[in-house]
Parts: sequence; C-alpha cells; structure tokens
Amino acid sequence: MSDLSHIDLNNVPEHVAIIMDGNGRWAKSHGEDRLFGHSKGVEAVRETLKTATELKVKYLTLYAFSTENWNRPQKEVEGLMNLLVHSLSNEVDEMNQNGVRLQAIGNINGLPGDCQDSLQNAIEKTKSNKEITLVLALNYSSKWEITEMVKTISKNLIQKEITENDITDELISNHLTTRGIPDPELLIRTSGERRVSNFLLWQIAYSEFVFLDIFWPDFGRKQFVGAIYDFQNRERRFGMVSEQINITE
Repeated sequence: MSDLSHIDLNNVPEHVAIIMDGNGRWAKSHGEDRLFGHSKGVEAVRETLKTATELKVKYLTLYAFSTENWNRPQKEVEGLMNLLVHSLSNEVDEMNQNGVRLQAIGNINGLPGDCQDSLQNAIEKTKSNKEITLVLALNYSSKWEITEMVKTISKNLIQKEITENDITDELISNHLTTRGIPDPELLIRTSGERRVSNFLLWQIAYSEFVFLDIFWPDFGRKQFVGAIYDFQNRERRFGMVSEQINITE
C-alpha cells in the first residue's frame, strides 16, 4: 500500500518512532557484509523521511545506535561511526531543502569526536527548519536515560530545589532527553522481532506498536503507509472502554 487515498491526513500520528532492525541479516541474505547492509539502511532512512514528510508527520525518531551496540565487532562499530559522519555531511543540504530539522537524543558525549562534530554541525545548520523534526537516537538506551533523570531529580530534592509533591509525570518527562518532543503515538519495528529493546520505555506507554516481518533495508513507502493505515484503524482507549471513547468523540 503506497497510495495515500486510503489515509486520513487529519489523523496521522504527530510522532512516529522506528526501531530500524535487520541490516546485518539483510546483508547476509544477499551475500554481503554487515556494513553493506548498514549502507543500504541509510537509503531506507532517506525514503522513510521523505514519506513521513509527505504524510505530515511532525516528528520521526530513529533508533540509530544503542548503548549495547558498542559490544558489536570493532570493525562494524567503526564502520557505523564513519557512515554516520559521511551521511550527515551528505544529507544536510537536502534536509534544508526539505525543511527537515535534526535533533539527537542519547549520551552524545560518548560518541567519537568527529561524530559529535558532524552531528552538531548538522543540528546547527537545520535548526530553523519547520517541516519535520528528525530525531536520531545515538548511544541511547532508555535505562540510561531514566537513570540520568533519577540522578538529576534526586539532586534537586537534596538541594531543596523541589519537593516530593513537585514530582509529576510532566516533571519526569521534562528531565528526559526527549523533553519538548511529544510522545510517539506509533512505534514501528522491522525484522520480525517483537520487543522494544530498551527504546523510549517511558515515552511509549500509550503508543501503538506495528511489527513488520521485513528487514530494515526493505522498508519503504509502501510499508510506512501501510503502518499508518493500520494505526488509523485501531481504537486508542487510554484505559477507557469503547463506549466512553465514542462519547468523547
């Protein structure tokens, strides 16, 4: 499904998050090495961003590199870091042309220096764009993010800058790396895996999940539009029953 005629553009999720999984397995199935799979994955990112913009999605968050990914073979990790630098350099002009604003979440200070420089350069050059915000989760894990949040709030409590009664859902959200970004209504994962892998655990409390049995390099417009169609045909109840939803509508 790539035709938008079945899509209600007034009911598109404001924020879509994607776990891009399966580059290595895709490469293996094509007789190539894992880095080739990652490079093909960049092409899928480009197509996905284009489709998200067309659908009027306002935030697209991509799980690009987790804290656990450092455990992969050194050659692959170095290749991924080089691919990140290369991709940011090559794509920034097109992002500006298409109104894409770049942001990043995660422990960015833990990335190699050249990656940090390329990332900050791209963020600075695209900061005024308003069509869509592309959020890259880099050196990210939700457990790390929540741990850092707890440390900060605990420190504020000890220093009496806040009281226990000040601790709310909103306060917690404002101390996460995603502060200022709405929670995703839709989470998509490729590769057939049915798990969230330490990704946005606080933020996806009410997200709809779509799991696809394809590897990330094969994800394109058809699959994205299909996931949006799936989302639009679900009933999001937020703890209520169907009758209550119908009354509020």
